[in-house]
Amino acid sequence: MADIARKANAQWSGDVMKGQGTVSTGSGVLQNVQYSFKTRFENGVGTNPEELLAASHAGCFTMQLSALLTQAGHAPEDLRTDATCEMVREGAGFKVSTIRLKVSGKVSGMDQAGFEGMVAQAAQVCPISQVMKGNVEITHEATLEQPVNS
Repeated sequence: MADIARKANAQWSGDVMKGQGTVSTGSGVLQNVQYSFKTRFENGVGTNPEELLAASHAGCFTMQLSALLTQAGHAPEDLRTDATCEMVREGAGFKVSTIRLKVSGKVSGMDQAGFEGMVAQAAQVCPISQVMKGNVEITHEATLEQPVNS
């Protein structure tokens, strides 16, 4: 049995091109959020699986980086991660090919090289990164900003 289990659900009505659906999370943070062909492959109003994957990865990665920095004695003042999920055609369908993580942080007592090392380590051990390992290229770019309290 799992130590932690989180739930979400999706509902869809109609054909793939004209139909639409909703996604919800067990926590209630997302409730019947619309998704459709247009939100996934065009610029329609609503969300899509790739956007949700990017948000999930950004959140998990940022928490993991905070944990590693704190364990190393450098609790961050601020961390921000932009995640971009890229999808490419593969055969008759599509495949998530790359997740690009762009991280910036304010961390006292750390230089750029040390921050980059921690970012690389977080990219390896983040649980969402581990799920994608071997299937999706994960890239990362790190920028250390000057903390306010230094």
